Amino acid sequence: MKKTRIIGLSAALMLIASAANAQIGNPFIHDPSTVVECDGKYYTFGTGGGGLISPDGWHWESGAVRPGGGVAPDAMKIGDRYLVVYSSGVQGSKLQHYSRVYALWYNTLDPNAPDFKITDPIDIAGSTGYDDCDGIDPGLLMGPDGRLWLVYGTYYGYIRVVELDPATAKAKGEPKDVALSCEAAEMTYHDGWYYLLATHGTCCAGANSTYTIIAGRSKSPQGPFVDNLGRDMMQGGGKYVLSSEPRRIGAGHFGRFDIAEGIQKMSFHFEADLDLSGKSTLAIRPLMWKNGWPVAGELIDETCIYGIQSERRGYVLELACDFVRMNNGGGWRRAADAPIEKVAGQKLEDINANWPSGDMEVRLGADIIRPHQTWTITSVPDAGGYLGGAYYKIAIEGTDRVLEATADKDVKAAPSFTGADSQLWRIDQLIDGTYRIMPKAVPGTSEELVLMTVADSTPTLGAFNFNDDNSKWNLKKH
Repeated sequence: MKKTRIIGLSAALMLIASAANAQIGNPFIHDPSTVVECDGKYYTFGTGGGGLISPDGWHWESGAVRPGGGVAPDAMKIGDRYLVVYSSGVQGSKLQHYSRVYALWYNTLDPNAPDFKITDPIDIAGSTGYDDCDGIDPGLLMGPDGRLWLVYGTYYGYIRVVELDPATAKAKGEPKDVALSCEAAEMTYHDGWYYLLATHGTCCAGANSTYTIIAGRSKSPQGPFVDNLGRDMMQGGGKYVLSSEPRRIGAGHFGRFDIAEGIQKMSFHFEADLDLSGKSTLAIRPLMWKNGWPVAGELIDETCIYGIQSERRGYVLELACDFVRMNNGGGWRRAADAPIEKVAGQKLEDINANWPSGDMEVRLGADIIRPHQTWTITSVPDAGGYLGGAYYKIAIEGTDRVLEATADKDVKAAPSFTGADSQLWRIDQLIDGTYRIMPKAVPGTSEELVLMTVADSTPTLGAFNFNDDNSKWNLKKH
C-alpha cells in the first residue's frame, strides 16, 4: 500500500454477496494479511487496525484485534504463538519515508479467549527516511529450513528482505535489496524455489486502481528474483499472476494458505468490488502452479453445464441408465451430394421415460456429451462454506436428481435435493488444475472422504491422495 492518510471505515454494511465467487458477510478489508487459522476459526488483519474473523473461511465479519494502527500487516503461526507484523510512519518525524515495521506476539488470535494476550510492539526493521526504501508493507515467510524472513518496501526505493529470529522476531544481519517498482511483497516457497510475489500498479483509487500481482523466483530467499523471461525484479521484472476480473478491480496483497497436500489457496484483496459498493474486499482463490509458476485458479461457473471427468481415464460421471442411441444424421454413410445440415443433440426427454422415480446408481462412462452425463453445479447459500468456497449441489441438468454420498461410502443419484450434508459438495481446485470433490458429510462416519474411482468405471468414496489420479477430477464444459 502506498503510504496515505488512513481514513476510518464507515459502519459495516450488512450485505450478502449473491455470487458464489465472493466471500460473504462483511468481507471488507484493505491490505489483508495472510489468512491464519486459530482454534478452528480463520483470521486476517488489515490496514488501520483490526481485521476479519470467519468460522468457516467463507463467511467473514469484523472482530479481529490488532493494536497499533498502521498499514498492511501480515500474520503467521510459529510454534504455539502467532506473529503479526505491521508498519507505521514514525510519529513526529518530518521525513515522509521514515517508517518502521513492528511485531506483535499473540498467544491466541481469539479476542474472546480468557487468556487472550498481545505483547507490546517490537521495532524489528524499517527505513530511516534517508535511505532508498519506505519500510512498509511487511510480509513473512518461514522457509523449509526453519529460517524466518521478512520482506518490506514500496514504490519509493527498493523492496528489502532481512532474516528474523523466529523466537523474538528481531532482525538478524542486514537487509538486502531484491526488487523495485512494486510493493505489498510476500515470499513463498514451492518445489525448491523461493518466490517473491509483489503488487505492481496504482492502489487506493477504488475502481480506478491498477493493482496487479506479479512474481519472480530464486533459489535463495535473498534473491536474485527473476521472472519467467529471466528479467530481474531489481530491473522491473515480474511474471503476471492476477489483476482484475469482471466487477472486481485491482488484485493486491498476496497470501498463501496450505490446506492439504496439493490444495492451496491464495488470499488477497480487490481494491473495488463493484457489487459491494465499490469497497475493498477480501478475496480467496485456488492457487495453482503451472510450469513452475504460481497461477490464480478458476472459480466454478454456475452458468455452465459440466461433465465430471475422471483424471484417471477420462471417463465421466453418469447415471446408470439404459443407453439410448441418438439420430446421427446418416454419419459417414450420408450421400456425398446431400446438403450439410446440423444434427440436433440428444435431449433429456429422449432418454428419461424409463428412469425410476427413486434413487439411481451412478457409474463412469465414455464422454459423448449426453444428458445423463451432464451436470449443473450450483451453490447453496444457506449451507455454509469452507476457505474460499461455498458448498454446492451437483444435479443432472434439467432434473432434480442430485449426487449424494451414502452410508456405504458410495455415491448415488437421489431423486430430489433435501439440503442434507450428504448432498452438499466441497469442490477444491488443486495445484495442478484438477479438482477434489468432497461431500460435506458422509452418513455414519466422521471421516473426510472424497469422490474417487475404482478401476475405470466405478465411482466411490475414499481417502484423498494427491499423488493418485483416482482422487482427481476435471470439470469439462458440456
